[in-house]
Amino acid sequence: MRIFKYIILIVLAILAWASIIVYGGIMKGMLLTKLNADDSPESFIEATKQKAKEDFVGNLALVLIENGTRSKSYYYSNDKPIDQTSVFQVASVSKWVTSWGIHKLVEQGKIDLDTPIDHYLTRWHLPETDFDNTKVTVRRLLSHSSGLVDGLGYMGFGPNEHVQTIEESLTKASDAYSTDGVVKVGYEPGTQFQYSGGGYTILQLLIEEVSGVSFQEYMTKTVFEPLDMQHSTFVLSEKPNLKLAQLYAEDGSISEPYTFTALAAASLYTCTEDLSKFMLANLGNNKVLSTTTVKQMTQPESFVNGMGFYGMGPRLFSQNDLKSNVIGHDGFSLRPLINTSVRVDLNSKNGIIILEMGNYNIATALADEWLYWKTDIADYVVIMRNKTRLISIFSIGCLLILIFSIRWIRKQNITRKMLA
Repeated sequence: MRIFKYIILIVLAILAWASIIVYGGIMKGMLLTKLNADDSPESFIEATKQKAKEDFVGNLALVLIENGTRSKSYYYSNDKPIDQTSVFQVASVSKWVTSWGIHKLVEQGKIDLDTPIDHYLTRWHLPETDFDNTKVTVRRLLSHSSGLVDGLGYMGFGPNEHVQTIEESLTKASDAYSTDGVVKVGYEPGTQFQYSGGGYTILQLLIEEVSGVSFQEYMTKTVFEPLDMQHSTFVLSEKPNLKLAQLYAEDGSISEPYTFTALAAASLYTCTEDLSKFMLANLGNNKVLSTTTVKQMTQPESFVNGMGFYGMGPRLFSQNDLKSNVIGHDGFSLRPLINTSVRVDLNSKNGIIILEMGNYNIATALADEWLYWKTDIADYVVIMRNKTRLISIFSIGCLLILIFSIRWIRKQNITRKMLA
């Protein structure tokens, strides 16, 4: 019984040490190291250069914003040189920019955030299911809490493929990635977060129906021109003179651009110069939206594990941290292979833009590293990079617990024998 009691005490001590590692080392980031050697932007860029050397990268553009001002930048190319006006396809970052167009219609009184979406549509309607379609609103579409279960993911259409109409795509997207491509309600609207590319395709249709012009024309006149985003477009063929950075396929070979029906969800082409202007517009006065509207967009509308995860357009990255207010969006595409990340802290006015082609996750990984550098919020990437360190610290602690326990048990036995 005495041995069993000792074993229980040792196990409890190890579990307590594990809790300290998880809480202090992972949740609070106290035992983790930063990617950059020191606290300077130059050091972060040097770490980025090293990261780019580890795996294939076709093109990479990085811009740091410090205290509301464009600071340091880094441009890397495997082939043709690129700079601040080189245009990248940015995949789902498109959604954040699209949300500005939607909120402009709200400010103009042309749509209401809480009116059923079908009220505004004539060219297509949500299919009937066991759920109430009237609960699918603009607010819930913006925040991925509308009950849609499409999970899209658009692959786009190659040069010889039929490009669907928006109505055809909403009915069943033939370029769907790993889903059946059907846009329908599959859970109670407003109850949970579930990412929906189809929701933003509905918002694209909404813009066209309400404005009476094409989505491309509306976004150009309403967002791009007022923000002086001269190198941005949702339809590449309408701006043929843009300096497009080389696109790459999964195997590292050169890729042609793909055409998208789902413009609002996935088809934005832009550059670091224009995205810098867009990010700074989120920090203060701009010619598109009022500061009140921008603030409303960043309030939590959908949640994951009790943490605010999505606003009405941007994703929320601060994980309930009270010191920061980081918003932004990431993007990913398989054809061509793209990974992008744009994030900005509304409190400190620091931000990062990473546009990358030819690698699965380097942009998101670097943005996670930036988040830890600036806010001490450790995401999965940072924890995995520190995995060996955390295991070593945990192992050393367990060893010390065992050594101390053995000595203490021996001392107890000696004392017991002397008393006997």
